[in-house]
Amino acid sequence: MSEHTIANIREGFTGRFSFDLDPFQLNAMDALDRGSSVLVAAPTGAGKTIAGEYAVHRAIAHGVKVFYTTPIKALSNQKYQELVEWLGHEAVGLVTGDVNINSEAQVVVMTTEILRNMMYADSPTLHSLGYVVMDEVHYLADRMRGPVWEEIIIHLPRSVQLVALSATVSNVEEFGAWLEEVRGSTEVIVSERRPIPLWQHVLSDHELIDVFLDEDGQATPSHGPFTHRRYREVNPLLAEIGKDSWEKVPTDRRHGSHRRGRGRKHGRSGRRGYRDRRQDQRGHRRSSRHDQQMRPRAMSRADVVFLLEKKGMLPAIFFIFSRSGCDQAVSQLMRANVRLTDDAERSQIKEAFRAALGDVRADDYEALGIGRIERAAMNGLAAHHAGQLPAVKAVIEDLFARGLVKVVCATETLALGINMPARTVVLDKLTKFNGTEHAQITPGEYTQLTGRAGRRGIDVEGHAVVVVGSSVAAQDVAGLASTRTYKLRSAFRPTYNMAVNLLGRYSLEEAYETLESSFAQFHTDRSVVAQARKAREKHDVAEQYREAMHCSKGDIAEYADILEKISAREKELSRNRADKQRERTRSIVGKLRRGEIIAIPGGRRSGFAVVIDHEKTVKGPRVWVVTREGQLRDLYTEDFSASPMVLETMRVPSLDRIRSARVRKDTASALREKLRGEDSPRKAVRARSTGKTANPNHDPLLVELREALRAHPCHHCEEREQHMRWISRYRKAAREAARAERTVTQRTSHLVRQFDRVRAVLEALGYVGEADAAGHVSVTSKGELLKRVYSERDLIVCEALDQGVLEGLSPDALAAVASALSYEPRRDDGGSEDHDDRAVTRALYALSFLVDDINVQERRAGLEQTPAPHPGLCSAVYRWAHGEGFAQSVGNIPVAPGDFVRHVRQVIDLLDHLAHVPGEAHTGVAATARKARLQLLRGIVAQDM
Repeated sequence: MSEHTIANIREGFTGRFSFDLDPFQLNAMDALDRGSSVLVAAPTGAGKTIAGEYAVHRAIAHGVKVFYTTPIKALSNQKYQELVEWLGHEAVGLVTGDVNINSEAQVVVMTTEILRNMMYADSPTLHSLGYVVMDEVHYLADRMRGPVWEEIIIHLPRSVQLVALSATVSNVEEFGAWLEEVRGSTEVIVSERRPIPLWQHVLSDHELIDVFLDEDGQATPSHGPFTHRRYREVNPLLAEIGKDSWEKVPTDRRHGSHRRGRGRKHGRSGRRGYRDRRQDQRGHRRSSRHDQQMRPRAMSRADVVFLLEKKGMLPAIFFIFSRSGCDQAVSQLMRANVRLTDDAERSQIKEAFRAALGDVRADDYEALGIGRIERAAMNGLAAHHAGQLPAVKAVIEDLFARGLVKVVCATETLALGINMPARTVVLDKLTKFNGTEHAQITPGEYTQLTGRAGRRGIDVEGHAVVVVGSSVAAQDVAGLASTRTYKLRSAFRPTYNMAVNLLGRYSLEEAYETLESSFAQFHTDRSVVAQARKAREKHDVAEQYREAMHCSKGDIAEYADILEKISAREKELSRNRADKQRERTRSIVGKLRRGEIIAIPGGRRSGFAVVIDHEKTVKGPRVWVVTREGQLRDLYTEDFSASPMVLETMRVPSLDRIRSARVRKDTASALREKLRGEDSPRKAVRARSTGKTANPNHDPLLVELREALRAHPCHHCEEREQHMRWISRYRKAAREAARAERTVTQRTSHLVRQFDRVRAVLEALGYVGEADAAGHVSVTSKGELLKRVYSERDLIVCEALDQGVLEGLSPDALAAVASALSYEPRRDDGGSEDHDDRAVTRALYALSFLVDDINVQERRAGLEQTPAPHPGLCSAVYRWAHGEGFAQSVGNIPVAPGDFVRHVRQVIDLLDHLAHVPGEAHTGVAATARKARLQLLRGIVAQDM
């Protein structure tokens, strides 16, 4: 292509913008003009999507297709709207799991899963593909979605130019080197510069204190144009905040001379802080002398909002690391009568809610919390989190972008991809729950959150404010703001679906090559060198300890070996006893019947009880009992730390009647009468036990080892303890050396071994055959089925289809069962409701056996076990499919509206897979799945889809 043609294409693109493009954007465009793929890493809001849009422009100019991929549907929908505004409806298509608009257009926006599926299906659409834009490519670190990104990058034809857009990561060069290896010519474009300066502050006792100062002691931004050239130091006064010495610091020295609040507009001049108004209501102000003696104290959120408004620092996003915390924060502001809107703005907000949510059923409007959210929005306040309806979040995002909502309290998910910048970002905590504990956020997370501050083309600067309180130290802020480390780690791992798709297209050797081409393996190969060096060092240390080991009586290493064998045998016997006890308990609990009086000899549930009812569930046998004290309990096998024993029987009321306190009291009284003379469940069990517990001291191997120990010459050495210490040191060093060697071995072929484990499970369950002499593995009809199912529980779904578990279900019932196959409970989720439809109960019970069979094969192969179906929202989905509203569908189930909608859409995705499964045997299920999908796709679930 001539330089003149390239110049014309470039000019046609850059003419869209009223501002000069940044150097990194021009460099990315140059790389695409040279025919290279490109990786662009830049901070949030820097404008890296311009590189992706230039690829779209080039594709249109050259008459080839371009796919614009995003990790989640929300981003796909957002990008589709942006491209339609630019190119028009006819030129742009959208394909997600449940939407297919103009899919043969020249420009198609899609989720990464859709592109992966097209590649495995050898879609003819790929033949004219020239460019693929992968927005938010750092999502390849995501456990669920990440592997899909790598599959695409590896399998995409090299003739396709790739445009990968990423947040700033610390190992971008390593990621770029991997792209170069698997894709060919790839240029890495990195920009650390924020287009808008970012000022860092701490807020203490109603004062904003700058975190960074320049060489003259003046406030300076942490990031932005030319900040890399400036001298910057941490404000030394941060160390004094909260100490007695803080009161002695003059007010004019508590912050630099930087004038905050420069921006498009300032707050209303007449607004005063919440504290000022409360003081006026008391009729006087404290004296300045009294103020100097006050220690810094925590500010309310209302105080913070009014201070930001006064300084012209709104709109603001308050990042709060829990959904309930976001809702509570908005409620606090409402109770404090915070109002940031005028009458004209309130009218526009009301109209926006009516336009977007006017068709919501009247009885659901309050149940969904929309009325409460609307009232807060009319004051300029809103929460934003995954528990809200997608349509509600869309309204909030629109109102915030229009400047009508001024304060949003959001979870950290808002920082990931959604285009919703603010002038100021506020954090009042620097810790969050990471799944196991409350830990401080990382510098990378802090950078991601504060990256939302400063709107390009609107603000001249952005602000990050951390409210200093009992849980936040001012100096911690400086550490987080000074460091920018976010390392991109691969989440690539072989899955069942990936395995059958690879084996269906490639030989075993070629499938292995695909795994070895992953970023995970590329990173591993680089890290193996350090582990190999560690192994050599530990071997040298072990040899030095070996030389120090010596006993004049005999071979001390041999003596130590016998001790180790004794310890290992004792542990083995203990594990065997525990396993037998668990199996025995499960068997006994499964055989319990109504009216049987049982003694529970140990654990938290120790005592006497009578069985009221029993059932078999996905989790195993379940019994309802009434204790001698009159408590009604439902117990599973794991609730019994020791096996219960049946003592005798008695007449008992039904489970429905026993829920009455009076009936329980009468039943407990009758039980105590039956147990007259029995005071200890342990004694009762012991008195009736006939079998003898195996004594570990009588184990023949253990007896033999102990005799060998006593007979060994080193057993009587006076310096035996000293010798054993050297033995302990030697063995510790040897173990560490062996561990390092194992790590080297495991890492160099980890993915291949994992793939072989997955293949072993698939072979055992009949999805693939054995490899032939040429290394080809045949995919069976069950395997062809698995190719079409993309789910965390894909094997269970396919086994259910193969075993006919889903046959004959009504659309409502199939939707409920699909719910159990899709549901991933949150950490704070409670139990589930009992289901009235016997067909659903039978199907879930049948699934529990299928899961057991799959898990047996997974344990044998050494794989993580597929999670069992979870019936948490089965009843709610059943009722929604039956036509009930939201309030009637969820009943007493504690589920947020957004979680319910998201889950139902996941169910719809699974039903889509079931509606297109191949084979005559599954036509009935496919037809029912299509009906169930239509019944679910209505109301709040269908909004914005």
